[in-house]
Amino acid sequence: MLLQQHLISCERSAQTIKIFTSEELGKATDNYHESHILGRGGYGTVFKGILSDKRIVAIKKSKIVDKNQIEQFINEVFILSQINHRNVVKLLGCCLETEVPLLVYEYIENGTLYSHIHSEHKYSLSWHIRLRIATETAEALAYLHSFASQPIIHRDIKSTNILLNNQYTSKVSDFGASRLVALDQTQLSTLVQGTMGYLDPEYLHTSILTDKSDVYSFGVVLVELLTGKKVLCLEKHEEERNLAMFFVSTMKQNRLIEVLDVVVKEGDIDQIQEVANLAKRCLRLSGDERPSMKEVAMELEGLRLSKKHAWIEQNLEETEHLLVESPGSFDYSNAGYETMTTKVRASLNIGR
Repeated sequence: MLLQQHLISCERSAQTIKIFTSEELGKATDNYHESHILGRGGYGTVFKGILSDKRIVAIKKSKIVDKNQIEQFINEVFILSQINHRNVVKLLGCCLETEVPLLVYEYIENGTLYSHIHSEHKYSLSWHIRLRIATETAEALAYLHSFASQPIIHRDIKSTNILLNNQYTSKVSDFGASRLVALDQTQLSTLVQGTMGYLDPEYLHTSILTDKSDVYSFGVVLVELLTGKKVLCLEKHEEERNLAMFFVSTMKQNRLIEVLDVVVKEGDIDQIQEVANLAKRCLRLSGDERPSMKEVAMELEGLRLSKKHAWIEQNLEETEHLLVESPGSFDYSNAGYETMTTKVRASLNIGR
């Protein structure tokens, strides 16, 4: 009833979120058969489902929810239904007929970022693709923090919660631990939740949650993309067990090249160094000293554009050289070549 009241009050939500029946979702998953399990997490199990209209979806079956939190859960479903960002997994609908809530999301076919980084699939993730994934993820988090109708702190950013489609476009998922923040609030006092290795140490010690907690977790994901290493490994020497701490120590000793993933080493070293410096800033112990996600997203996009523009500039100069040296009497200037060159150079300058 609470959810329906929300939907009636917002025409847009009524058009974007669907209320599924338990029978519908049971059929879609063969009654939640093990063969349909896509993954398990701290907040529930995700099943692959095929709806009656043949659409493939991901159905998250939550663990037992405190009845006192139902209204907050309804509010979160309502807010998530408003999110429209290409790098956030879209919530299609939900079912509240069952003992635990069921959420229905769009299905992302290429698995998690974690599964690609830490397996033989990592060779398909060139440095160029990794930088794009990082940029897209940062833009999604910046949107949640700054531009959503009500700011959202994800609270569990990690490589298993970043999904990839067949074009390696990133999709931020799993909002089970997320918290809504009133527009006049900058922090929340909460029970600490998250994943060890990604968890903001300041949040862990104070129980004060801010958007900078997501920045720290994103910094750990950046380090994963750079190094290809797992965030926690108890089998290693003590100084190497925690990836974030080991990475910061390595950066201070100017030994970055030693810890880079073999795939990353094939990329542009200056660009990689800049991303490593950004990751180090995200991992600062004090949240106040970390950049915002908006600043992180802008910096990553700037690095991508500068590299792209350098490539265009280089190829433009080569093209100019070939045109000047080309034999024959054709007048390229009269053909509009000078105009084209001017426009391209102008766009480069605007991009800078």
